[in-house]
Amino acid sequence: MEKFRVALSGDFRKGDGSPTYPSFDLTPLTSDPDIETVWVDAVDGVIPASGLEGCHALILLMPKFTQASVPSGGTLAAVARFGVGYDTVDVEVCNENAISVIITPDGVRRPVAVSVITYILALSQKLLIKDRICREGPTGWDKRAAYMGEGLVGKTLGQLGMGNIGAEVFRLAAPFGMNFIAHDPYADPALARELGVELVSEDEVFSRSDFLSVSMPLSEATHHFVNAARLKLMKPTAYLINTARGPVVDQRALHDALTNGTIAGAGLDVFEAEPCPADEPLLKLDNVIVTPHSLCWTDECFAGNGAADVAAVIEIMKGNVPRGIVNRDIVDNPAWTEKLKTFGRRFA
Repeated sequence: MEKFRVALSGDFRKGDGSPTYPSFDLTPLTSDPDIETVWVDAVDGVIPASGLEGCHALILLMPKFTQASVPSGGTLAAVARFGVGYDTVDVEVCNENAISVIITPDGVRRPVAVSVITYILALSQKLLIKDRICREGPTGWDKRAAYMGEGLVGKTLGQLGMGNIGAEVFRLAAPFGMNFIAHDPYADPALARELGVELVSEDEVFSRSDFLSVSMPLSEATHHFVNAARLKLMKPTAYLINTARGPVVDQRALHDALTNGTIAGAGLDVFEAEPCPADEPLLKLDNVIVTPHSLCWTDECFAGNGAADVAAVIEIMKGNVPRGIVNRDIVDNPAWTEKLKTFGRRFA
């Protein structure tokens, strides 16, 4: 009997075959007698089509999915990304080949929002600087008065983007006594009112925020959205936080703003080039906290992402439309719906 074949990108396991992220529970797939799992290693960072022949779904971690990834058999119906970023997936190629692109907003919502709050607290309390001077011994302790922290009551938290993650940031920040503003042309006004968020123009969100968090996806329209001109609108006491995608921020302009006093500091989990090179100028600055695109990487995050991807794949197998589809028009694509009908007849 034919099985529903689910491919997993090879970076989900280590060289010795053990799981890279043990909190990603594959049991719902491996214990189902109708499902066969296969591992596909990337070639030069791209999933090869040869590894996906006969597969019906792919759960994808870091590699890219391009035209060179599309198998010839036409069986592939879904590329399920492990997370919410899908700039590594050529969506147009997927549309042309009746393949849905799926992300896991429920898995990352709380972990990424917690990361934003972590940056707000660490920056406002001068956490890393105080850690460093403490390690210097008595001479460092003598410097304490030079690094006074800042309270959050009455400060303004701004969000560039008030979607899944941006809204969760406001929910978590509610007890801090801050004022909330956001710029998002697609924001739900009713949700904004519920969360106590004032929707403002892009200029206002830059000029009024004491902490400005970037929570917008990367696209042609958002590339370098945070540029020199907009940074100049910010308060000299303000902080920028980016946990979204590096290229949304013009990194050179940000470096200039941080060194000439345009803004006070930044928290960066993402960079224009990743991995971030060791000689990146931002890494030399004391008013920047940096993490390697992994601040939200917790057991909670990876368990949630994995569960969401597994659930989506199983829905596909049953012939149902899963949650988290990015290319929504695919649900009206006759070739894609025929794939689902076929799966439903075989595996439902």
